[in-house]
Amino acid sequence: MYGELKEILEAHGQLHVLKWWNELDEAGRARLARQIGRIDWNLLSRAKEYSAKKRGTIAPIDGLDLEEIAARREEFFATGRGALRAGKVACVLLAGGQGTRLGSDAPKGTYDIGVTKPLYIFEQLIRNLQRAVSLCGAYVPLYVMTSEENDGATRAFFKEHSFFGYPQEEVSFFRQEMAPAVDFNGKLLMSAKDSLALSPNGNGGWYASLVRAGLADEAARRGVEWYNVFAVDNVLQRMADPVFVGATIASGRATGAKFVRKAYPEERVGVLCLEDGLPSVIEYYELNESMANARDGAGRLVYACGMTLNYLFRADVLREIASARLPVHVARKKVPCIDEMGVLTEPAAENGCKFETLILDMIRCAGSCLPFEVEREREFAPIKNRTGADSVDTARALLEKNGVQL
Repeated sequence: MYGELKEILEAHGQLHVLKWWNELDEAGRARLARQIGRIDWNLLSRAKEYSAKKRGTIAPIDGLDLEEIAARREEFFATGRGALRAGKVACVLLAGGQGTRLGSDAPKGTYDIGVTKPLYIFEQLIRNLQRAVSLCGAYVPLYVMTSEENDGATRAFFKEHSFFGYPQEEVSFFRQEMAPAVDFNGKLLMSAKDSLALSPNGNGGWYASLVRAGLADEAARRGVEWYNVFAVDNVLQRMADPVFVGATIASGRATGAKFVRKAYPEERVGVLCLEDGLPSVIEYYELNESMANARDGAGRLVYACGMTLNYLFRADVLREIASARLPVHVARKKVPCIDEMGVLTEPAAENGCKFETLILDMIRCAGSCLPFEVEREREFAPIKNRTGADSVDTARALLEKNGVQL
């Protein structure tokens, strides 16, 4: 085992990873070998490719606004309900994060947002899904993506609460793949003598992780043709929404994306648009002043599709692009790691880079996308902070406004 690992690491200039090999027991050696075997050695080169890439030509994207959706609601609903009843839609909940910014070390979905009684984020999301079940008369399979850090706690929480009334056989869990962190010289960082410093590989890794868990094959056997992917932190979002499903199917496009219209030009949200003719998401700071303030004949912002992270992906397209080399995004972070003496240290400043792929790049690879507008106050209550904007407080207020008893 040592010889094979040495050969691999030496080829990539990472031999330092084996510095403490002789001190490790069998379990430690097996752990380190397993992590080394899972490294995607293309990460660094792909990250450099993305960093050097410049933005293409940006243009507005055509989508459905609230008025057109209302006018065609019955048509879209009938199509979507048919797909849901036929078992063609599955949901994927991205729930790998912790509630750190909320003051909790537990999985974010376990956070209690109730006031007079307990109401957990996971519980509210299941309630939202149950609404679609009631409308369509069929259960929707739910795949919950966890992380190495919170997998056990998430599974135990669902079991403890009897899956909040959702059939247990319709819920499956899978763990997100991890990516190694490196220092600014490209050397792998280690969190212990027998472990690399790892972090989740970004929300763009959800489908690859689903495939590795064998759940994509299971979904295919069930007849799933669409995946509705959504994040854990928006407690008002509607998943398996038959109108959204029907509209996306009717459009003939490979993906769909729910959006809220930007409230003002400077709002700090990613915007769906076209880049060199393909759907893409650009950040608010990448829009120049002219583009950010551009308005159509009705006086509405042209670049207004603010992303809510609620997407539909056609399963056959996902299989086609599964081997696509998604851009790798690099984030400079404070990465806890061991020093030359093997002692774990908490850095005072940024000391390394983490790598991740993003779901928005999957939309670009898919080639087409239907922007689908939703009402901000009915479907967008993100919980990112304990107080202030996009917080527990603002989410509670919106939930109460939508008739949820807290």
